[in-house]
Amino acid sequence: MTTSAILSELGFARRIADYADRLGACSSPSVRRTESDHIGAVLADAILQAGMNYRTVVRLRVERIRSDFPEAATLPGLLALVHERGAAHFLLWSHPVKVSRFLSLTQLLAVQDICTTIELKRWLCQSGSREHLLSLRGIGPKTHDYLCCLVGLDCIAVDRHVRAFAGEAGVAISDYERLRSVVSYAADLLGMSRRDFDGWIWRTVSARTADNRQFTLV
Repeated sequence: MTTSAILSELGFARRIADYADRLGACSSPSVRRTESDHIGAVLADAILQAGMNYRTVVRLRVERIRSDFPEAATLPGLLALVHERGAAHFLLWSHPVKVSRFLSLTQLLAVQDICTTIELKRWLCQSGSREHLLSLRGIGPKTHDYLCCLVGLDCIAVDRHVRAFAGEAGVAISDYERLRSVVSYAADLLGMSRRDFDGWIWRTVSARTADNRQFTLV
């Protein structure tokens, strides 16, 4: 990357950081994103979240998995459960596309001899793991980065909330990798961990959307 490109990204990052600061990112109570120790819940979350309303669709299913299927906290337990009852039952999801992606992801991790979320976290830090995941049909960079966030890696997953927030700050970048880099720098400028800044943006934008929806209903 050229010096001018780096300076450009830092300028965009400062714009996003200043906007977040004006909205109270630095003064709001710190809410750290927790790391999940339940691999079945993590993989279900990562697969189901794409294109879905998290509050009304994904969260309930992930909470059900954690409470009803403790044996799926490890990959061998998850695979045994899916073999016995089926992935659709486990996910509470009938559409074959996400079910197929979930099965492909579990099979890839099984080949990599991953058993727990701790081992998944270590594997995601290894060179080549990103390429392995992106080789799966329907798995893109956002799903990879979101998976990293779920297991505690410091990362920004660029979704529609991040794009909307950047746009409000006056930063219009369509390229995924570049926008992720800029928002990551913004978190650094704010002195926040990247995954916590990602979570703060999600809460800020989604709460505003929910408020607007309620206002419309009233």
